Amino acid sequence: MKKLIVLSGSGISAESGIPTFRDAGGLWEGFDVMEVASPEGWHKNRALVLDFYNQRRKAARLAQPNAGHQALVTLEEYYEVTVITQNVDDLHEKAGSTRVLHLHGELNKCRSTADENLVYPIEGDIHIGDVCEKGFQLRPHIVWFGEMVPMMEAAQQEAAAADIFIVVGTSLQVYPAAGLLYYVGEQVPVYIVDPHTPEYQHRPNIIPIAEPASTGLPKLAKQLISQHTSEK
Repeated sequence: MKKLIVLSGSGISAESGIPTFRDAGGLWEGFDVMEVASPEGWHKNRALVLDFYNQRRKAARLAQPNAGHQALVTLEEYYEVTVITQNVDDLHEKAGSTRVLHLHGELNKCRSTADENLVYPIEGDIHIGDVCEKGFQLRPHIVWFGEMVPMMEAAQQEAAAADIFIVVGTSLQVYPAAGLLYYVGEQVPVYIVDPHTPEYQHRPNIIPIAEPASTGLPKLAKQLISQHTSEK
């Protein structure tokens, strides 16, 4: 079974009602990014950071997958699909995707401030005074600016093994995630599904689909399923 690797970004979640970080009027308007998404911000005002992510967690819990998420699930019947996502929501899992790698962490998990290996699922809020089994304050299980991306090596290995690579809902401007494209083999077709598809003159086999995820991915899935059937 061919390996189909997907790199998803905030655009696919935005269509499910989760605001993106960088859009005008988006989630971070009124916040200094470094106040709510950096180790420095955490040390300065833990209550503010916890409240910020508690609110995001509530919004994500109400959001539902869209047709783009569902299309990726359908493709699992024909390909070995791995989703590498920059998103911290669980919409891919809600839709039914079985292999999801979260580059930037997960909203519905928390971890110890003293031992990054102590990670716990959560359903509600995190408060000041909530501690891990070793007695240290819990924090959101999110990769903040200035922190290492622990899943990057695994993502690079997935990208290098791809037979087909799909980029959806991301402008490919945020590193290190954007650099995954450089690990994809030059002969591998790369489909970029986004209304604002950037130009990629430096590599072959780029197939742009200038549509949002909810319409572009179902069309692409139908094409790839037809392709799979014809190759059998």
